Amino acid sequence: MAKSEITRPEDRPRPLDLFSTMRSEMNRMLERFEHDWPRLPGFFGRGSAGSMVPELDVREDGKQLTIEADLPGLEEKDVTLTLRDGVLTIKGERKQEREEKADNYHMMERSFGTFQRSLRLPDTIDENSVEARFDKGVLKITAAKRPDAVRAERTIAIKKA
Repeated sequence: MAKSEITRPEDRPRPLDLFSTMRSEMNRMLERFEHDWPRLPGFFGRGSAGSMVPELDVREDGKQLTIEADLPGLEEKDVTLTLRDGVLTIKGERKQEREEKADNYHMMERSFGTFQRSLRLPDTIDENSVEARFDKGVLKITAAKRPDAVRAERTIAIKKA
């Protein structure tokens, strides 16, 4: 190495005060911890560990709109579904307790939290046709389109220029 590449302690920048030094060291440690340890999964889907946002699959065909919400660990009684002024809202609350005992330990965990997710439905939906079913942690909502909104599809011929 060339002499100019070697840094001596007296050549390094010095922090302004003790608190700046401590803050820098803590930031360095937390960054290392964050990048070196695997992340814990969020409550639902891709949210951060503190967020509780259910993942949705939304599909539309010529006759209806279908929405599926993944709600693992929940039951039908834990979920409320409302429709007001064209906005569909899914609300829920999760309460979970877990207890595990063995010869050398006793573990007890409780977790709880609420979530809410709203979607504006298209104007083509017949609001009186909205139905929901809950099965094995999946809420499936179907909404038929109004008859006047369902249009016949036709193929358009493509001509050479």
